[in-house]
Amino acid sequence: MAAVGDLHCRDDQHGRFRQFVKQVNASADLLLLCGDLTDRGMVEEGKVLAEELSALRVPCAAVLGNHDYEHGQVKDICSELSKVGVHILDGDHYIFEKVLGVAGVKGFGGGFGNATLQAFGEGETKSFVQEAVKESLKLEAALSHLDTEKKVVIMHYAPIPETLDGENIEIRPFLGTSRLSMPIDHYGAACVFHGHAHHGAREGKTKSGIPVFNVAMPLLTKFTPEQRFALMEV
Repeated sequence: MAAVGDLHCRDDQHGRFRQFVKQVNASADLLLLCGDLTDRGMVEEGKVLAEELSALRVPCAAVLGNHDYEHGQVKDICSELSKVGVHILDGDHYIFEKVLGVAGVKGFGGGFGNATLQAFGEGETKSFVQEAVKESLKLEAALSHLDTEKKVVIMHYAPIPETLDGENIEIRPFLGTSRLSMPIDHYGAACVFHGHAHHGAREGKTKSGIPVFNVAMPLLTKFTPEQRFALMEV
């Protein structure tokens, strides 16, 4: 599997991902995209990315990120990507060759462990927490319907704090929440991929020991500029 997030494709970037697609075709059987596929959430950006991904010769499953929602054009972006065979997951799953199930959800923020934000006080706070709970329940539903031999999870927000090391401590509660790790630990998975944390750490583990990988493209580029995706065998 090749996995990467935070492509942040803009409408003036024709050809930016040409080499990326060639490398994926040459080295992977499946591509997983972990959100922030576009930079400002505009359909024109989705069209450019779809044009780039049209050269893929392997299946692709993806989730959206916060940037993809910026202009309220999510439906149109998904439509453009679906035209080139990208499977957008939002609380559902994709099955690859009957043996690997990919569960996907965008996720949300809210903090971790004992510092997880609770639904108390103002309505706005309760709404913020409810969004995180909703995303967690969507992931639980996706995993509960998977009976494949192997399972992986893709999301945009981080399910553990360890992969946020390197980000400003003040913003870490907005980059993910441990609510997302609960269904993963309950149902199990071979590994988890997420993006969003451009300055975070590359890997960590959930409480039950499931590996979690931060595959934000800006982070990967710092370590392997010649290969802007993580490659893993499951």
